[in-house]
Amino acid sequence: MKKIIVIITVVLLFSSGCATDSIELDNSGITVTDVLGREVNLKNEIKKVLAVGPGALRLYTIVGDLDKLVGIEQIEIDSNTGRPYNIANPKLQNIEVIGMGGPNNQPDTEKILSVKPDVIFSMYSTDLSAVEKLQKTTNIPVVALSYGTSPPYDEDIYSSLLLIGEVMDKESRGEEVVSFLKDVRSDLDARTRDLEYKPKVYIGALSSKGIHGIESTAGNYALLNAINANNVADELGKSGSIMIDKEKLMEWNPDKIIIDMAGKDLVIEEYNLNKSFYDEISAFKNNEIYMQLPFNYYNTNIGTSIANAYYIGKSIYPEEFEDIMPEVKADEIYEFLYGEKVYNKMSDDYGKYEKLKIN
Repeated sequence: MKKIIVIITVVLLFSSGCATDSIELDNSGITVTDVLGREVNLKNEIKKVLAVGPGALRLYTIVGDLDKLVGIEQIEIDSNTGRPYNIANPKLQNIEVIGMGGPNNQPDTEKILSVKPDVIFSMYSTDLSAVEKLQKTTNIPVVALSYGTSPPYDEDIYSSLLLIGEVMDKESRGEEVVSFLKDVRSDLDARTRDLEYKPKVYIGALSSKGIHGIESTAGNYALLNAINANNVADELGKSGSIMIDKEKLMEWNPDKIIIDMAGKDLVIEEYNLNKSFYDEISAFKNNEIYMQLPFNYYNTNIGTSIANAYYIGKSIYPEEFEDIMPEVKADEIYEFLYGEKVYNKMSDDYGKYEKLKIN
């Protein structure tokens, strides 16, 4: 009997020691590696959070706990127009302002210190020294995020969402969102990659440091790439924003044109001034001009860009997207990412998924 008691005592002491070690490990916090490759040490329990810089708050709302946000940039509350994550979460408007925000404004360290966050998620991440300076100045851990170069299907976005999940103890949600984005990309690709005929497509009126008319386009355009579209602007061998002469549009003579709703009024104005010119272009002649929702506002609005890809896909390849109702699909995407169906609000602000009415 005495031997049994001794054994039990040893086991209990050993178990007690393990439990103590576990508690000490928890108290030591965690270390994560951000998108800049920086190792950032964090508390094990994060109670107060900031998300600053172009698009940081959007990514945080998709994965993180909104009740832990203790500050917001002024740019995020100046207008909800075009930002589904703000429309879906009106309580964001009541959070204390901790700086102006915007790509040309750096974080206000005094205001940041006043709300005492446990961690700062930052999209001011193109300059490593700036991130390190913010962390050193505030003595608050800064986790750099990024949208990469080809949102919404970019490895940096995936990494950023997973990072937020890791820091906020919401790993499963981060993994769920990344899986969703990858599944969407696969679905769009599977519907279109093996098509023998692909009409010539031009996308115009894209905003770039302001609103533009039909002459504003883009090469290597992520939304058209996602549906394997024949983007006529790719002929120029450039990526990103491109301004063309309207004569080039005549030369390309696209079968279908996609117009960003932000610039639709400029397109209509230009058409009315030059009807004879534009009526010679196939897309104008055959009424094949469609509108997409604007999706670049303080970085890429992920949900809207995906919804646009499905609508453009249906406009270009109606048979391959026969099962898709763009308005319904948009709300499915918005609800999954942001928790609310906000297509009606988006269409009230800009317009519906439909052909451009120019006559």
